[in-house]
Amino acid sequence: MGIVRKDRLDAFGGAALFSVTLLLAFNQILVKWVNEGLQPVFFAGLRSALAVVFVALWLIWRGKGVRLRRRDLGPGLVIGVIFAAEFLCLFVALDLTAVSRAAVIFYSMPVWFGLMAHWLLPGERLNSVRATGLVLAFIGTAWAILSRGGGAGGSLTGDLLALLGALCWAGTAIAARATRLREIGPEMQLFWMVLVSGPVLLFAAPAFGPLIRDLEPLHLVGLVFQSSIVVAGGFIGWLWLLSIYPVATVASFSFLTPILSILLGWLLFAESVTPGLLGAASLVGIGITLINRRSGPAQESRALQSRGEEGV
Repeated sequence: MGIVRKDRLDAFGGAALFSVTLLLAFNQILVKWVNEGLQPVFFAGLRSALAVVFVALWLIWRGKGVRLRRRDLGPGLVIGVIFAAEFLCLFVALDLTAVSRAAVIFYSMPVWFGLMAHWLLPGERLNSVRATGLVLAFIGTAWAILSRGGGAGGSLTGDLLALLGALCWAGTAIAARATRLREIGPEMQLFWMVLVSGPVLLFAAPAFGPLIRDLEPLHLVGLVFQSSIVVAGGFIGWLWLLSIYPVATVASFSFLTPILSILLGWLLFAESVTPGLLGAASLVGIGITLINRRSGPAQESRALQSRGEEGV
């Protein structure tokens, strides 16, 4: 039985979208907490290595199998190395700066994707509306980085690493679209990402200090949860929702992630929620909404493909 597309969001879709968005927001909290037991880069490497198993099981269960073609090796290595850099930056950023700040800055990714796509991808030229959104989101990102007062709990190094992570996230989306990896589908793209990034991150980890911190059994539970539910389950759930509901509607829910991260950071880590941070988050959200405005089925199809891995 094929997938039935729907032209509007129903109650089930709304609940599912909010659940996935909340999972992605909780992901930032979980990373910061597990960092207390595992060194961030080592943690990121272990997560990718375990995720290889879970993504492979999903592909096998779906009857697609794991098909590693020699001609995909070059772009597969490229996207995997960029993915490794993305999560090296994000996991270290969450070790240094507040969850709320890292989330707002990291989820500025569509700004950088829009800029890259304007020059590198056909059919992705910026019009006046999208350019306005890009400027607003850029201002919001800069505001988040520069608003350091009021007990915001920020580290400039951490903020800049979150920004670099967003740039790398945009890079993986470009690689997925601009190379022959576009032919293999997003699930195999994710498989290449975790397959390559695991060894890269584990090799790099000793350069970032002792691999084990104050490790407790629950930290290992968090690691497995990250590898299975967040990386495999969250990504696949997002793809399934994109295959059923309008892309613009699904994409709009992703803008809730930094807002929910701010709330969770305040609730679980007692992080300060400053007017500057809320203002920055609002500008980023409005800007990204404008950037993602598309019309026509062809553009919507390209938007679906460009979602790639959703900040897992």
